[in-house]
Amino acid sequence: MANSLVIVESPTKVKTIKKFLGSNYEVDASGGHVRDMPKSQFGIDVEHDFEPKYITIRGKGDVLAKLRKEVKKADKIYLATDPDREGEAISWHLMQALRLEELTDKKIYRISFNEITKNAVKTSLKTPRAIDMNLVDAQQARRVLDRMVGYRISPILWEKVKRGLSAGRVQSVALRMICDREDEIAAFIPEEYWSLEAKLSVPGSRKLLVAKFHKDSAGNGEIQSKEKLDQILESLKDSRFTVTEIKNGERTKKPPTPFTTSTLQQEASKTLNFSTQKTMRLAQQLYEGVDIKGHGSIGLITYLRTDSIRVAEEADQAARKFIAEQYGSAYSVLRETEKKSGAKIQDAHEAIRPTDISLTPVKVKESLSRDQFRLYQLIWKRFTASRMAAAVYETVSVKLDASKNQFTMAASRLKFDGFLSVYADDEEKEEKNELLSKLSVGQTLEVGKLDYAQHFTQPPAHFTEASLVKALEEQGIGRPSTYAPTITTILARRYITKENKCLYVTELGEVVNRIMKQSFPSIVDITFTANLEYLLDRVGEGQTDWKTVVRNFYPDLMEAVEVAKETLETVHVADEESDELCELCGRRMVIKYGPHGKFLACPGFPECRNTKPYLEKTGIPCPKCGKEIIIRKTKKGRKFYGCEGSPECDFMSWQKPVKEKCPECGGYMVEKGSKVVCANEQCGFVKAKQESEE
Repeated sequence: MANSLVIVESPTKVKTIKKFLGSNYEVDASGGHVRDMPKSQFGIDVEHDFEPKYITIRGKGDVLAKLRKEVKKADKIYLATDPDREGEAISWHLMQALRLEELTDKKIYRISFNEITKNAVKTSLKTPRAIDMNLVDAQQARRVLDRMVGYRISPILWEKVKRGLSAGRVQSVALRMICDREDEIAAFIPEEYWSLEAKLSVPGSRKLLVAKFHKDSAGNGEIQSKEKLDQILESLKDSRFTVTEIKNGERTKKPPTPFTTSTLQQEASKTLNFSTQKTMRLAQQLYEGVDIKGHGSIGLITYLRTDSIRVAEEADQAARKFIAEQYGSAYSVLRETEKKSGAKIQDAHEAIRPTDISLTPVKVKESLSRDQFRLYQLIWKRFTASRMAAAVYETVSVKLDASKNQFTMAASRLKFDGFLSVYADDEEKEEKNELLSKLSVGQTLEVGKLDYAQHFTQPPAHFTEASLVKALEEQGIGRPSTYAPTITTILARRYITKENKCLYVTELGEVVNRIMKQSFPSIVDITFTANLEYLLDRVGEGQTDWKTVVRNFYPDLMEAVEVAKETLETVHVADEESDELCELCGRRMVIKYGPHGKFLACPGFPECRNTKPYLEKTGIPCPKCGKEIIIRKTKKGRKFYGCEGSPECDFMSWQKPVKEKCPECGGYMVEKGSKVVCANEQCGFVKAKQESEE
């Protein structure tokens, strides 16, 4: 009979860990959290120092009953939940729910392992510890603060906008960041600039070299108008290009660091087109254990929620040995100790890496699904590359003078591929032009042709899931475990929509963000939220009492809630009566708010189920056909301006057109923040919005 019980979180791990430990151990799973605050009430006793009220989660009664039976049989109980703040809290909740502290005849231990391998699991049993109450309190503080924001602000959104909406401590800040980026893009006014290249002939060769304009005789490096370009072209007439400087050198490209949660999500989005949610789901499967032919069920990667790039000494040595054997000693180098990139890093964790570097992607491919394989291959290659030598390039740069205008040429050639032999990227495609090495200082080259082109500066890019995760991390908003669920939530709420990887704000998202900025500015303030995250990390380090953080937060929140209840106007986004008559029953149709925005519906529902698109008119004539411009939505809810005569008239604009014609070219103009600009970038006319309205 087993005399030791190991309780893990996920049932998927049970089989793998049981195989490692043998018959003296029983392994069972809690299935995640077993207790939480009730959904039907606030669940925080404000009068008694914000004590949370915990109840057994629905459906977990049977799980706890089974665990109690196992506990009775065991002499030792090992709480082996995940090695992070959430896992620590689950172990504490199991202690409470199973009343383990009352069992004086049994020994209770907390163990944790960063990877599900035989060595890691057995080592953890040799080094048990007590539950870290600092981590538990950090999790409690986050849970309580999230409950306060959600349960105090969400009802206001239900009352003032529509039911089913929600606010969140992290999600509302993420929404604000996306809205701010959209405002930046909408207000962006392109600026003109020109590029200039000279095609130069080299004596004895039919090939041409391309030199790029660097600066003029006055030292100006930008060509911002056609007039300026014409001046430079005039000065270059009949000019010969003289080589004034040649520099040969070397450039090294350092290997990447191994993956953290954030960088894994970014790279998987960029190279595999995975959503953050999909990446985490697949990584969880690889971590918990997969049946590998010839090995049985094993965990292929280390723990997936981490912001550390630290690698265990044993794994580092194994990687260096593997690289030397497979690629040669030149590719394997001693690594300097990785430095922390910020105080918030939980360095008790490791980076995300393969548990066994010798299990190459090729060896496990047959045992994995296509997507599991692609993600494992990405993790394996990144980790292997991180332990390898830097890549080395030979470089050459040339400066040329032409009538006191300076032009430059540069090229590079890969001398030693180093880590690029495993983990190459698209940026490293430069090739050295051998003609450059044949040039000498003082040599003159003749111009074959001068090429120039007009360009316009581009607005900031729309956020993608990957770039939003990066921005959240850089701003100190959220932690590795929150990135994916945050994005999933605001997508599910229809606050944002995703088209071709890019995230766009919907009309509903604009309404919610406007309310949050107006009534709860601190909740959506990036600096305030980042400072709060810092305090919560301090709780986890034992430097700050979690109740102190909550005590300071709640009064200000409630003051803002009470003011919002009194002063916030109702946003009429549903059931407004329109002038449109239902053609089926004659009732006056109402404006309702659906997942993609407003639409018309018959109030006779369910007898009459007639619906139709709601065409919000602007009072602005279409620049193409003269009919009225209306606000339309893409299938996913992104707003744009189109002609009511569609599909016969194909006019559309992402920015709102104005009635006034451009005084320069006669084209139509659009609003850009506080400015009105000509939609024709070639024209570039700009004026203040107020001046246009007057």
